[in-house]
Amino acid sequence: MKRLIVLILVMFFSFINYAQAEQSPAKATFAGGCFWCMESAFDKLPGVLETLSGYTGGRNKDPSYEQVSGGWTGHYEALQITYDPEKISYRQLLQVFWHNIDPTDDEGQFCDKGPQYRSAIFYHHDEQKRLALESKNNLQNSQKFPEPIKTAIKAAGPFYLAEPYHQNYYRKNPLSYQFYRYTCGRDRRLNELWGESNDIR
Repeated sequence: MKRLIVLILVMFFSFINYAQAEQSPAKATFAGGCFWCMESAFDKLPGVLETLSGYTGGRNKDPSYEQVSGGWTGHYEALQITYDPEKISYRQLLQVFWHNIDPTDDEGQFCDKGPQYRSAIFYHHDEQKRLALESKNNLQNSQKFPEPIKTAIKAAGPFYLAEPYHQNYYRKNPLSYQFYRYTCGRDRRLNELWGESNDIR
């Protein structure tokens, strides 16, 4: 009887924690190399309310792009997403994240190399951590890639906004953005990894 009561209490508090974690709006933070490209992938999703390019995971408070791009602050180029969990789930956001990165590269992403361009999932609460670990394990166990999955999973910390000219860069500068994306080989590599029919990038 005591065991049943304990089980019911655990389930009840787990439900309460999940409900609190998924209050609307919710936040998700991902690093996938150049944040311009990550913005364009998530902005078009129904239920995504806002995307912000910035820096997280490092030591320096309020770093500049020049400091982060130098590779010595410990920060990642990252994207913080505000979303409505009643319209899009964190699990769906994870799926889009994975299909927009090379999870086997621990030196950066595509043509951008250095610690600031590595991929990572920054979880905001325990349920996001659980789902992130689950998705990473599922991808590894799928044997889709012969190499191990290198994407880090870390607790979210302070997120510092990138300079205004970085926000929505792909919209404000479409030609230079497309030129950069093409010459960086991002789509070519994503096609190799996930297939040309991928419609979530």
